[in-house]
This record gives sequence, C-alpha cells and structure tokens, in this order.
Amino acid sequence: MKNVYNFYMPTRILFGQNSLKKLSGILDLYSERNFLIVTDKGIISAGILNKITNVTDMKGVKYQIFSEVEPNPKSATIKKGVDFATQNKIDFIIAVGGGSSIDTAKAIAVMLRNPGSILDYEGVGNIPNQPVETIAIPTTAGTGSEVTASTIVTDESTLFKVAVISEKIFPTYAIVDPMLTLECPKSITSSTGIDALTHAIESYLSKQVNGVVSEMALNAIKLINDNILNAYIRGDDIESRTNLLEASMLAGLCFSQTRLGNVHAISQSFGGIFDIPHGFANAVLLPYVLEFNLLAAVDKYCDIAKAMSVYDEKLSKNENAYKVIERIVELNEQLDIPKTTKELGINLDSIEVLIRDSLRSGNIKVNPRITNASDVKKIIEDSYYGKLNLLEVSK
Repeated sequence: MKNVYNFYMPTRILFGQNSLKKLSGILDLYSERNFLIVTDKGIISAGILNKITNVTDMKGVKYQIFSEVEPNPKSATIKKGVDFATQNKIDFIIAVGGGSSIDTAKAIAVMLRNPGSILDYEGVGNIPNQPVETIAIPTTAGTGSEVTASTIVTDESTLFKVAVISEKIFPTYAIVDPMLTLECPKSITSSTGIDALTHAIESYLSKQVNGVVSEMALNAIKLINDNILNAYIRGDDIESRTNLLEASMLAGLCFSQTRLGNVHAISQSFGGIFDIPHGFANAVLLPYVLEFNLLAAVDKYCDIAKAMSVYDEKLSKNENAYKVIERIVELNEQLDIPKTTKELGINLDSIEVLIRDSLRSGNIKVNPRITNASDVKKIIEDSYYGKLNLLEVSK
C-alpha cells in the first residue's frame, strides 16, 4: 500500500508571462456578480492594482476594494472585511498581493457563507459550507497561497496564528503572472523566496510526502536555488522572476498535500507573538531546523543537495547532508537575511509561550523527526544565539 495516495487540486491555474490577460475571459463568466478586490495599500501605491482594475473597469463589472490587509492578518481584520463585503452584497472575491492578501481573501470568502468567527474553524476539514468563489493573483513569489487549501489568521486574544485548512478553501482560479512580481522590493524577494524554499524542503521531508509531491518539491528547490539570487540582484530579470514564481507555486501545491514541519510550527508562533514577517522568520529558522532533522532524513538531504548543486560524490552521505545547511546559510547571507532570531526581535522571555504555540501546530506532527517541548526550546535558543553545531562539525 506504500504507493497509494491522493492528490487533490481543484484550482484552475493560469500561469505564465502576461497571463493576467486571461482575467477578462474569467470575468465574462461571472459578469453579474458583485466583486470584492482584497489587497493592501502597498499594492495600490505601487500601481499594481491598476493593472487589475483596468480589466474590471473595461468589463464593466461591479466591484469594491478592501485594502486593509496587514502582515500576519488578524481576526479583527477578517471580521471588518466580512462586514464590508456583506454590506456590499459581495458574492465573488479577487485577491491581489502576497500571502497576507490572499489568506485574508480566502478567510473572508469562508465567512461570507459560514456562521461565527474564522477562529471557530481552526484545524482540518471543519468548514461546513462552500466559501464564496475566489480568484487569487499573487504579486510575490513565496507563499504559494494561490494554490493552497489553508488560511492563517492571528487570534488577537491569544496572539496565536490559527490555521484553517479545508479542501473548500482552494481558490477557484489562480492567475500566476511573473510580470506582476517585477515591482517586488528586494527584501520581499529574498524573504518570500526563502519562504518558498522552506515550503519545498519541508514538503519533501514531511511524513506525508508521496511520489508526485517529491518530484515537484525537488524541482521547486532547484528552481529557487538557481534563480533567487539573480532575481534579488537583478529584479527586472523576467526569466529569473518566472522561474521563482513557478517554484513558489509548485511548493504551494506540495504543502497543500503534505503540510509542513518544524520551521513553520515555530515561525508561526514568532509571527503571532512578535508580529515577525513570516518569510524572514522561516529563512532564519530553516538552517537550525535542518540541523535538528538531519539524522532522521540523511538520504533525503542528499537528494536536496543534488537539487541545490552542492552534492559531492567524494563525500559521505552525512557530509553531503551538511552541505544543504551550508548552502542555506550561504543563500541567507547573500540575500541579506539576518543570521539569528535575536536580530529579528525575538525575546526569550516569551519562550514558554513560543514552545506551547509551536507544539499546538499540526506541522509538528508531520516533521520527519519526532519533536517534543525540549527540542523546540533548543531550536529556538540555538536560532537566537546562532548555534549551528553540526555545521561546525562538517567543516
């Protein structure tokens, strides 16, 4: 029964340069709907939203704009968006932006058809009614939220980032156009790019991985490794941007099937308590979690080393596994990402809460190495003080 598995992906994906042009045809199918465009003020000020509203205006569709999306979307913001959408009799949503905008849009879509608060639906498969249909249009290459069955919302009363996961959350359409990422600032390019790399690596290492996901994950890892630095240094390089956005989408497809691992379990606790940008939290944590997991997945680390072009046949499996960590550290340095979580603003006074919230995450359960509270504590402390012991041994 080892090779028996399911792969579910209902979202229709429209990928490629200038694929935004296909929005016009989609709108023709829903011309009588009342649309809500969910985005953030940065997308508006950068002029990116105009590329979408030019199409909606040309088609003459009715729409409103909700632009109060913030990083690490909060439950109060979701409620505000739902109230605004209800007042305007919204029955279709277009999400434009990064993961925060798309997650906010998906949460609003859920709550337009379901009672209570979005926080009531924490966990897997708890949404009773089909959400309002959505079109997800990403402007960053990182979260893959345009092709995932989840939305992450911060519970303001506890500062815990709640994961709501259901096959019903998948967007109806994903328009994935690399031309929209050309405006992406360097810091967002780096943090979201390593976020996508983390998605691909954690999916490949997940206890729930299968053959289809394995191939996509390794492909995503290779695409990110080969293109992220050029996209960071030469932001207008459309080939690198295209490859990076494809990798982000592939990684999103992967973790929609497998969940993730310890990096995301811990980073989400950082985001909830300290409001740390998700991509940077993942990027800084990744080497430390890889160090922790290495002995549980040496062969898979060797596969990753090959995808990242650092595998050396003259070295042992363990030495090649260490090279993955070395490569991540090198990438983080080249992308100007902090080396420690202390530099991100983490305070160890809150470590017991961080441990508790990390263990609450379902991602811990699919991590390749069994993880308990003392393990989480060590990972957090090592990431705070910059202790990469296995990396030192490998040298």
